[in-house]
Formats: sequence, C-alpha cells, structure tokens
Amino acid sequence: MINVNLSSLGLPAVRGEEAFVERVKDMPICINDYKDLSAIARFVGVTDQFKDVITTFDTPEGETPAGFRRELTLDSDQVVRVDLVRDISYDKNGILRPTSVLFSADSANPYEVEPISPLISNLTCNPGIIYDLFINNPKANVGKKYETRDEVMGEISRILGPGCDISVELNNPFEEDFSKILEEVQKFEEMFSKYRLVVKVPHTGAVTPENVGQLLTGNKKLDARYDTVGTGNALRGHNLALKLQQKGYRVNFTLMFEPFQTLMALQARPYFINTFLRHRLVQSTNIQKFVKQYEASKDTKALESLRDYFIANDYYTEADKDMPLSEVLKFGRDLIKYRHFEDAQGSDGLDGMRHNLRVLKNSNLEDTRLIVCSMEGPYNYPDIDKLLAEPEFIEMNKKVVITAEPNYLARFTSTNQVISYQRRFMNAANGQK
Repeated sequence: MINVNLSSLGLPAVRGEEAFVERVKDMPICINDYKDLSAIARFVGVTDQFKDVITTFDTPEGETPAGFRRELTLDSDQVVRVDLVRDISYDKNGILRPTSVLFSADSANPYEVEPISPLISNLTCNPGIIYDLFINNPKANVGKKYETRDEVMGEISRILGPGCDISVELNNPFEEDFSKILEEVQKFEEMFSKYRLVVKVPHTGAVTPENVGQLLTGNKKLDARYDTVGTGNALRGHNLALKLQQKGYRVNFTLMFEPFQTLMALQARPYFINTFLRHRLVQSTNIQKFVKQYEASKDTKALESLRDYFIANDYYTEADKDMPLSEVLKFGRDLIKYRHFEDAQGSDGLDGMRHNLRVLKNSNLEDTRLIVCSMEGPYNYPDIDKLLAEPEFIEMNKKVVITAEPNYLARFTSTNQVISYQRRFMNAANGQK
C-alpha cells in the first residue's frame, strides 16, 4: 500500500492561499486521484467555503475544524481545490470520529452539557427542555442565572465546538406567516452559524392553528382524535420542513412515534428523522397489561380501564368515553400486534427503530440520519447497543445518532466491577511508599 497525500502532487499553492493550503497538505488521497491529478492539475488551492469555515470558527493554524469532511474539486483552470463539507462524522483535521454511531445530548442545561460536549456530535432541545427542564427549574438553573432562551442557547453555542450540530425547535410551528418563522431561524443561524444550525420541525397531526389553544386551557385536551384531521393540517409540519429545506436549512423532523410516519416524513428531505422509544414502550406495556387482564378474567373493568387509558394518552378524546368495549379491545390488540410487542421484532420496544433503519437503508437520501431518542430504564440503551451489533444493521451504524439526557448516557459508562477493581487498585496504590 502506497501512502499518498496532497503534498505528494508537488503542486504550488494558488497565490494568496498558501496558509490555507498548508492546513491540508497532509490530506490523504487515493492513488488513482494522484495519477489523474498529476496529469491535469497545475496548482492547489481551497474553495471559498473552506475559507469561510476557517474564519467562522477561528480555527488554529495548521488545522481544519471538527464537523467537516475534506473533499477535492478540480476547477476548469486546472486548480485542484480542497473543500470543507459539513459532516458530523468527522473530528478535526478530517479524521473520522471513533465510531460510526454518533451521540447526542437532549439538554439545554449548560452545566450538564459541558462535561459531555467533547463526546457528542449533536445537541437537541425543544421548548420543554429549554423552559420546563432548565430555565424554570431552580434546581437546574442555579440562581436563575439564565432568564431567556437566547441566553441559554448562546451559552450552549459557546460550550459546543464546531463539530457539534445544534438542533433547536421552533417556538411556534403553527405560525401562519412564514417570514416570521424565517426570522426566528435566522436569529439562530447568527447565533450558531449556518454550519451548526439544524431546525427542529415537529409533526403537527391533528393539532392545528385553530385548535392548538385547547392544549393551553381547561383540561388541556384536544377535542379531535389524532387520526381525524384534514389533509392540509396533517401535512403542515411536512410542508414547513420542506420549505425550510428548500431555503437551504437542514431540518430535524421530529415527533415520530410510529413506523408508519417514516416514509411520508422522508418526502420532506429531512437531515434528521427520529424514533421515540420511552412513552411508546411504556404505553405498549400498559395496553398489553389491560388486554391480558381481560383475557384472563373476562372482567370488563379491565377494558374500562383501558378505555380511560386511551383517553388519558390521546388515543381517544373525551367524546369517546362511551366507546364500545369490543372496539376498545380490538384497538388494544391491534396496537400490540402492529408494534410486534409479543415477538422478537418488538418485545424490546425497538420495532420502530428496526423499521426506520430498513426504510432509511432503501431511501435516496444519503445524508439523512436517524436520531434514536426518548430513553429510560436499565434496558433501553443496552438493547439499542445490541441491535446495532446485529449483522443486518452493522452497515446502518453510520446513519444512527443516539440521543438522551447526559445523565442517562453517563450511567452506562460504568458497572459494578468498576467499583470492585478501583477498590483493589486504590488500596494497592495507597500501600506504596
């Protein structure tokens, strides 16, 4: 094997670009590119985007920042140019991150983001994470140091390096004036840079500009079933995501709880799609419990409890309080079957993840990744870890971003034996003179 790099071409740098070229002179190139370029190219330079990236992130001399892939282009004037293309799979100087699977943090708490910041390639936050879990939580926002979303996100932007995308959700996806949405997006673009910003756009479903107020008042319940909605409103999030994508923004299309949402979501050309685990797994467990209680006892109180559970979790509305119990039972059984909750595809709650990886594998979107999110308990992460080691999904590792609260990820860095061995090591070291 012959190791060849850009300097092997022996080409002079374009005048005025010598310092930029110096940053990438050791960039590896394949032997075929070396042969082709040796016969054609006369100079080596960099693209305008290369210069902009270096300037935007105030990159130290001799380096290129994390979060960018180095690519070669050949100009018509026989100049081979190096470009920096956004790709969070890469660490600084065009080196791939240690694993194809990437990690992300669900947090807007600067205090917990800082210790995990060197290890993640994305951060996701939504209004609930920003306001409920941090700004309005005195245990997290110590001394109320941060009072606004912009203050919080500005600090997080400072903490995170150039290699970490920042997925931030719109405050109001139901805003009818697209220019106002663009104003909000542009504000974040200025804060994070165009290279790090990813706009989170949620599925909106049965929630519309006309009825969204119901979620804010009274019992905060929607009077519309999740599956009874007009076409325009059901696709509001899709069209908003597509419009932002067409404006050049990368989009994190979120609130994906069932696999059947995926194919239509991909039509919006998102940069990220999501598979939510926690609430769906918990709900499947409870639905199965009520169904089995009825099947074992034939006591209709179990189905009445299931109907109440469906209302409480927005499967049904208050208007469905007299839904025939036979329909309630059928619906419960259908959900368990669709979710493969009683077979190997979904008994771990990961049927949606498996489905989404298969769909993504067969899509035409090379850069789209799957964010696996909303985890809890002792088994979610270990089960995901095992799934990604299965032969079927090995090649899809490069498409996966695992995101959770930093503390949840941190718990899986340790085992009981770490304590046992540290006890031995520290006592041994303590006895040395």
